[in-house]
Amino acid sequence: MVNAESQPISMNPALMDATRSTHADDALPRRVHILPDDPALRYTGRVDFDDPQRPVLIYPYTLIEFRFFGTSLRMQLINRHNYWENAIGVVIDGCQRKVDIPCDDRETEIVLADGLTPVMHTVTVFKRQDACHHVELLGFTVDGTNVGVQVLPPAAPRPRLRMEVYGDSVSAGEVAEAVHCCGRIDPDDNNGQYTNAWYSYAAFAARELNAELHDVAQGGIALLDGTGWFNGPDYVGLEDTYDKLEYNPTLGDSKPWDFNRFIPHVVVVAIGQNDSNPIDVMADDYDGEAAVTWRDHYRMFVERLREIYPDALLVLSTTILCHDAAWDRAIDDVCRAIDDPRILHFLYESNGTGTPGHIRIPEAERMGHELASFIADHLPADIR
Repeated sequence: MVNAESQPISMNPALMDATRSTHADDALPRRVHILPDDPALRYTGRVDFDDPQRPVLIYPYTLIEFRFFGTSLRMQLINRHNYWENAIGVVIDGCQRKVDIPCDDRETEIVLADGLTPVMHTVTVFKRQDACHHVELLGFTVDGTNVGVQVLPPAAPRPRLRMEVYGDSVSAGEVAEAVHCCGRIDPDDNNGQYTNAWYSYAAFAARELNAELHDVAQGGIALLDGTGWFNGPDYVGLEDTYDKLEYNPTLGDSKPWDFNRFIPHVVVVAIGQNDSNPIDVMADDYDGEAAVTWRDHYRMFVERLREIYPDALLVLSTTILCHDAAWDRAIDDVCRAIDDPRILHFLYESNGTGTPGHIRIPEAERMGHELASFIADHLPADIR
């Protein structure tokens, strides 16, 4: 076995030459451990790299992409659990699967793939869920035959177009796989097992646009502290989390996000659906003090994003999840008041009326297509 920890696996001559050897008695590596900071791994999303040997995956649709020549792939991790059942997603050679992970906060190893043909495989490991848990990555292990193993970066370059979405459970793909409940309330047995950010409308839109996506989404979140459903009864709002790397109080202290690490061409703000808890202020009294306060804070939030991203297209929206139309009216009023030609209000065909439950895969795919088409129509020609 070759110990690849002393140098980047993708540059290890023994591994690079492994597939060219024809002698059965050659000392070929059949197992390689990939450290989290290996240059063959390509990360996408807000990842905590304070310890490069133990990066923390926080947000939904955080991706780790690479290629490997081998027959099996395992992942070593610690699951920092808060709530729901938790799982990791993996796509190998275009085939997606879910791998459950224990909720005991201890080091564990999971099998992502086994019994593969000894050829070059493409892999994307991704976080299915929001900050209901954090994943502390310890590494990967590739096994092979006497043909040897090899680990390489993704063949394709990073997408040119960069996209960021601020949203709630819909943007995170919560309960997306409960396709037996399309257009209906969520199933009674939901405990996180149906959540899959790969099938969020945000991910569908990003893939259609061939965009690199940062999905800054958290189930239950509203704009203002003290509203929504996240971290109840001491509800935390997007105003308090949008500029954070880690933000779930139950899982540790918050950490700031460096906005220079990712500068998007397009930013989608999809908030205003959980904001009706505990009081639907926009529907109850549109001109009342609480409703005006929300609109003022929403405007300040959008204008803050404009300060951070002066050149980005900002798309303001909600989703097809049922909610009072007064929230979309509020967003439209704010958008008009800002009067910036690069800040637009977008409504889906069935906006606010599509389903009483979370968005399922077919619904999210339609939403993603509508959003991608809208974005493509308004992007500058030089980045489309």
